[in-house]
Formats: sequence, C-alpha cells, structure tokens
Amino acid sequence: MIGAVREWLTSITAVTLLLSVVQLLAPEGTMRKIIRFTGGLLLLSALLQPILRTDLSQMHLHLSDYRTAITDRAEELDAAGKDALADIIAERTAAYIWDKADALGLDLNIRVETEPGEDGTPLPVSVDLKGPRSPELAEWIARELGIPAERQVWHEGKN
Repeated sequence: MIGAVREWLTSITAVTLLLSVVQLLAPEGTMRKIIRFTGGLLLLSALLQPILRTDLSQMHLHLSDYRTAITDRAEELDAAGKDALADIIAERTAAYIWDKADALGLDLNIRVETEPGEDGTPLPVSVDLKGPRSPELAEWIARELGIPAERQVWHEGKN
C-alpha cells in the first residue's frame, strides 16, 4: 500500500517537473498555451491513475445486505416508537384517573396497561389501583375510559 502511494507521488512529481521545464523552454504564444493545456491533461491523468487502475469488476456491492439492515432498523425504530407511545398513553391515562380520584378525595396509586387497538394504536385496557375501592370511580373509569369493572383490579389497604 505504501509502495503504491510512493509510486503515485513520484509520478505526479515527475510529471510536474517535466511540465515546468517544457513550459520554460516553450516560446511565447499559441505553442505555450497548447503545452499548458496538454500538460494539464497529463497532470490530471497522473493524479487519477489510482482510480483509473481500479478494477471495478472486483467490486461487489451487497445492496441486499444494506436493504435488510435498513428494514431491520426501521422495524426496531417502529417498535420503539410504539412502546414509547404506549408508555405515554398509560401515564396520561393514569394521571387522568388520578385527577378524578383526587376530586373524589381518594389517595390511590394507579398503573394502566395498554394493548394495541385495531389500527395498532395503544389503548388502555386494564387498570391496577392501590387504595380504597370507590364504586363511583370504578363506574367513571368504565364509562369514560371504556375499561370494564372486570379489568379494574383494586388492592384495598395501604397504597
């Protein structure tokens, strides 16, 4: 690798020196312009030699591997987004229940469980309440949130 770089730099240096000498010796006018143009092409060729020598038939791009990786990553991000949304919905539903419980004078610890609905959006499906049971709050949860009494678990006693 270092040998190839050394060879490339040597060829660029040689072409540059040769072009400088030829341009100094060239007469003024059109001939000098032609030599400059030709010299520029030679220098460009020397600069591009590593690219021009590359055997592109040996390059294999495994695009299917990249597509698979991108698909996997997109699925991971989608799942993470759905989990985060489920957590937010559970927290906000618990806060909503807690506000109603506070208005009723109840001191409760609340945990809400969610499950994906028909369209994949997480919906609250059950609630775990620690504190004194309140029929009024249980009925409100069933009516307002659609969580039936059989999916409301009350743990009476200390919360």
